[in-house]
Order: sequence, then structure tokens, then C-alpha cells
Amino acid sequence: MFQKLRLNRLTALCVLVLTVFSAVFVACKKDEENSGTGNSSVTGIAINTTAISANAGTSATCGGNITGDGGSPIIARGVCWDTLSRPTTSNNFTSDGSGIGLYSSSITGLSNGVTYYVRSYAINAKGTAYGNQVSFVAGNSVGGGGCPVVKDIDGNWYNVVQIGNQCWMAENLKTTKYRNGDTIPTNLSNASWSTTSSGAYAIYNNAVVNDSIYGKLYNWYAVADPRGLCPTGWHVPSDAEWQTLETSLGMPASVLNNTGGRGSAQNVGGKMKAVSSLWLAPNTGATNSSGFTGLPGGFRHYNGSFYSIGSDGCWWSSTQYSTPNAWFRGLSYLSAGVPRYPNAKSNGCSVRCVRD
Repeated sequence: MFQKLRLNRLTALCVLVLTVFSAVFVACKKDEENSGTGNSSVTGIAINTTAISANAGTSATCGGNITGDGGSPIIARGVCWDTLSRPTTSNNFTSDGSGIGLYSSSITGLSNGVTYYVRSYAINAKGTAYGNQVSFVAGNSVGGGGCPVVKDIDGNWYNVVQIGNQCWMAENLKTTKYRNGDTIPTNLSNASWSTTSSGAYAIYNNAVVNDSIYGKLYNWYAVADPRGLCPTGWHVPSDAEWQTLETSLGMPASVLNNTGGRGSAQNVGGKMKAVSSLWLAPNTGATNSSGFTGLPGGFRHYNGSFYSIGSDGCWWSSTQYSTPNAWFRGLSYLSAGVPRYPNAKSNGCSVRCVRD
């Protein structure tokens, strides 16, 4: 039919615009199966989805972080969501400007108690890339596997997951306050960080974007503070509770009490690591089949310096090893295991909470 039309210049221009628009969304569908890791091989875009927050039942806040445009300017960005996994812009989506960097998106029209899946997206001239997928239950009535979602005293909501018989946060803690409302000290100089024996936290390189993606880095004194670091009904897991998680993911009992990277043969660490371009390659064994969604948030050394973002993550246990040390867990981009070591209490690591 369109071949029979005689187009003037204005009509031709409209057709050209529509053709370009259509091509972008054809590329979007074409690129769909190459996405989900946060980095598209087709577009070269590096993008990750930020955590769900301000979940009010009919609306929620999410967003994305674009760290690379693949050599072609980002012309559109936002998030898309649906009740089915792997949503695209053919489902519900937001439009949140252009360019690289961190952005926030408002998701509306939700049904309370329904599970939704969300991915960030970005478009350049080569097509569309999608970030990693996050899921949540509108209204925070229930979390993964029947575990209740949880909000900290600052009002941050956390995705949760059931692993074995335990309920775990599926995100790192971000609170700036103890459970009773007292403020946790921060912005310590290197000298103060290395000498304090009181609770404190830091943000990797003091960059807001790292706080949004990885949460905060707490010294062990904050973990042990009787005012409580985790929300009511939750606590920092003990060494034994970490072992319970590891056992449910296939770690043999014979190696549970070892130090070093235990459980590599069973890919226990791989089951806990997010499939995300935030991890350096090769991100050995990563499947995130547990839903733990471990990210490489690095750590703050007891000398005050920051190390290992992109390559390693570390998480405290509440169990003391000795006067200067406590047990922690690690994940590495080069290992499918779960390192267990005594760690200096003055180091800053991420925190996950487990339900009482």
C-alpha cells in the first residue's frame, strides 16, 4: 500500500523519523537476549539497575547507573517493568533523560502484593542494552520465598531471599543509624579510622554512586554495638549462620571450619555472586542461583585506604575470632569458593542481615 503513495518532502521526513524510531526498538528486541549482565556486546553500553526503594504499594523508586556509552551517546534511558521476568521497553517503561551516570526512576500503577521484575535500559545509535534484573513485591507485604521484606531506620527497603531455612537480605546494608536512632559516625580521616574502637562506617571513595550500588562499609565495632546495626527482627549473621547458608548451597561439612576459599568444587561462591558487569571478568562460576546477589563492593583497610572494588566483596559475621579480629566471608571474581578468614575489626566490610 505504501509503495503506491507519492510522498512530498514533509511526508518523507515523517517516514524517516518513524523508520529511525522503529529501528531503535527493533534493535531493542534484537539485543534482549544479550542483556541482563549489565553490559551489552552489541551496543557496548555498561548499565546496572539500582535497588528498589520507597516501595509504597502502588509506586516504587528504582533507577540505573550507566558507566559507559559504548562510544555512542545515550539518547534515552529509564527502567522497564512487568509481572513476568526480563521486561523490555515493550512492557511498562519510564523515560529518564539521556547521557551516562546515575539516574532515578518512578514506577507507578502497581498492584499491592504483586511481584514485579525491573530492569534499567539505555539506548544509543546501536540499539538498547538492559541492566541486571531486580524483583520486589509491591507494598512490601512479602519477600522472596515467603520472607518478609524489611526496612531500616533510615527508611531504606531491602529485597530479601530465602536460602534454605534462612531469610537473608539480598542487598548490602545502607543504614546511617543504629536501631535506636543513634547516628553512626562517618567521614573519619584515615588516622581516625585506623585508631577508633567505636562503630563507624564509610562509603567507598566517598562516592555517592558507590553507596547506591554497594551500600556502606562498616567496621566490626558497629556490628558488635549493642544498639543494633540491623533492623528490628534481623541481625548480623554469626559465623555458624554463614555456615548454615553455605551448607544449604552444597558446601561439605568437612571444610566448613577451614580458612581460605572453601566450596569451590561445589561452586558455592558462584551461586552467591551476581551476574553483573560490576564484577571484573571472568567472575568465575557466577550464577546467583541462590539469589544472594553478592557484589564486589571492596573494603576499607584499617589504614583508611579503599581497595578491591570490582574484584572482591567482604561481609562481616558477628563472631569474634580474637581480641583484634572477627570472622568474615568473601567473594572474588577469580574464585568459585567462599573465603573465610579472621579479619581486623578496624577494616570496613559490607553487612548483610539475617532474620531472627
